[in-house]
Amino acid sequence: MFGYVTPFKMELKIKDYEKFKAYYCGLCHEIKSNFGDLPRMSLNYDMTFIAVLFDALSSDKTIYEPFKCALHPTKKKIKAVNVKALNYASFLNVSLFYYKMLDDVYDDKSIKAKIISIILKKSKNKFVKDYPYINDKIKEELNNLSILESSTDKCIDEIAHPFASLTGFLFKNYPYKLFNDSMDLREDLYALGYNLGKWIYIIDALDDLKDDMKKDKYNALNSSMNKDRDSFEVFFYKEKERIKFILLSCASQCCDIIKKINFVKDIEIINNILFYGIMDKNLKILSKYDPDNNIKQHEGVL
Repeated sequence: MFGYVTPFKMELKIKDYEKFKAYYCGLCHEIKSNFGDLPRMSLNYDMTFIAVLFDALSSDKTIYEPFKCALHPTKKKIKAVNVKALNYASFLNVSLFYYKMLDDVYDDKSIKAKIISIILKKSKNKFVKDYPYINDKIKEELNNLSILESSTDKCIDEIAHPFASLTGFLFKNYPYKLFNDSMDLREDLYALGYNLGKWIYIIDALDDLKDDMKKDKYNALNSSMNKDRDSFEVFFYKEKERIKFILLSCASQCCDIIKKINFVKDIEIINNILFYGIMDKNLKILSKYDPDNNIKQHEGVL
């Protein structure tokens, strides 16, 4: 995952925003506890959302604890502690980041990614021992993704499927018992993860589209939709409505599914991220290329 799943701060109460930051700091400390200091470089907001989501489906009381942060020594900070969802999110965070570094080494011959992957290798081995079936699925689906990305005749839905399926699997197979746990709930979580994963994959491709085309690097949108090999400007304006439709469809599915799920707590944070945060991210990234979207964003249209 890539750090796109974030709250929309303007529509979130201060207390809820502080809670989200407490999960973020809690995840940072959980990574340190499980893997050490260096793997904390992998920390991202997508995994924080996973921690919030699954803790909101748990009847366990969330404990918040004050602490001093080395990066912000003058500020009072609060972290969530003793949360099972944070433990799960920490393993996902490190494992997915490790495989992303390997992918960067393969695609870009990145020396930085090579060094980071070597640093994280011991951490990845610990992940295998704790959640082997999940780690195996991550390897399988990312390998499937690599194969599809090397093809030239696949549509964007096909290319995005392995990452979407992986995210759905990670949501459905949360290893701890949930409040009112059932197969129906787990299937809803799979559908939520699938659509969110598809959105993440495509919004990331859109975010990098112009730069990837300029550098002649692989981009799923360019590969699957730009059959005429148009320039970026021609391609984007030709296909922007189709890209918007796919992103909005994924977001709409996430919002519809979340309405079916009964949460124990923190529903305001989850709704904010899925109803407002995703739309805000769509507008911000589209506005890089489309002046019309930039105007709408400043007018507050969501």
